Amino acid sequence: MDNSKKIEVQILNAFVDNNKGGNPAGVVLNADNLTNEQKLKIAKKVGLSETAFVSKSEIADFKLDFFTPTRQIAHCGHATIATFSYLSQSGLIKNTLSSKETIDGIREILLQDDLAFMEQKAPAYTNVDKQEEQILRSLDLTKSDLLKDAPISLVNTGNSFVIVPVKNAEILKNIKPDYALISQISEELNLIGYYVFCTETSSPIRDATTRMFAPRYGIAEEAATGMAAGPLACYFFDILGIKKDRMLIEQGWFMGQPSQSLIIADLSLDNGKITKIMVGGKGILMTSLSVEIA
Repeated sequence: MDNSKKIEVQILNAFVDNNKGGNPAGVVLNADNLTNEQKLKIAKKVGLSETAFVSKSEIADFKLDFFTPTRQIAHCGHATIATFSYLSQSGLIKNTLSSKETIDGIREILLQDDLAFMEQKAPAYTNVDKQEEQILRSLDLTKSDLLKDAPISLVNTGNSFVIVPVKNAEILKNIKPDYALISQISEELNLIGYYVFCTETSSPIRDATTRMFAPRYGIAEEAATGMAAGPLACYFFDILGIKKDRMLIEQGWFMGQPSQSLIIADLSLDNGKITKIMVGGKGILMTSLSVEIA
């Protein structure tokens, strides 16, 4: 007897820039009866950096589980934006405020015109001076490549990323990642990965151009990382002293196959301290596919 199931997966590009580029994510609705093993199989077959599985929740509007092709992850920015863009565009959300339950708790979602924003927690910072030399080696960089008076830092707003500031776009473009070493360091520090940035951008109103490497999670590089943009916005505010409450972050420009993306990070402040971050952008439905699993 054939017990295989066909699962419909919606593919959306999240964090598109002027309706182009963006980072593709899979979205599976009505995933209540799927096991984690099945979700991982589906994510592997879809083959994107993350796939979101949407189920009913008793404590939020929706429950979301995120899987890379290799493992489950607590949060995923672009898959969250893809999911709530699709839910909104499909008429399954009527209000501007919503919420998601994840394995790491509940987060607010804000829907504003054609943009979706997700909540991240106030930042926590960890000194990584002892690992600086190894981190630089893993990117084929030297200390002289770094932005002046800008330390490499570990920032967590729900997931941990090492933020690496470089002087200019040319250095950023020419990074040669040692994926095995990045994965090893990421394991030691319990990171999702590295977020490397410079302050040269395509437009004077934007704040940073970035690249994200997360081989520990099966992601060599991706086009837009909402969960890393929040930590970077906090880094700008707290460490670089750039006291803006909205940051515009570009990503995906220097990938092997460029996919230009734009991420918006809004900081909520209380007496000059960050209390939460809302990270958002636009998601566009690209296609759908059917995945068969046993």
